[in-house]
Amino acid sequence: MERLTFAFECPGRAAPAAAPVVVGVVASGNLEVLVEPSSEPTVCRVEVATSARGFGAVWEAVLRDFAARHAAGGLRLSLNDAGATPAVVSLRLGQAVEEYAGGRP
Repeated sequence: MERLTFAFECPGRAAPAAAPVVVGVVASGNLEVLVEPSSEPTVCRVEVATSARGFGAVWEAVLRDFAARHAAGGLRLSLNDAGATPAVVSLRLGQAVEEYAGGRP
């Protein structure tokens, strides 16, 4: 199991939610995303636990793209990965932030 940690400056603060949100499942080719608020309004912190070792640069690129496209400031994301492709990661992250914001993209 490899653990990666990232922090990204974001274009805006995420809409607050009443409670943390979980989307996805830890299953082959998929991942689970937990979204929680953090105290840093312009930073999105991401922790990744993955069974696929050696893909840190790919994770950073996918997560950097996500942070640039979404108002994810003030969020802490915890990802439990079971071999998800970059496309699945992007999909789950978008779903998680939308769910956290109460269905607003």
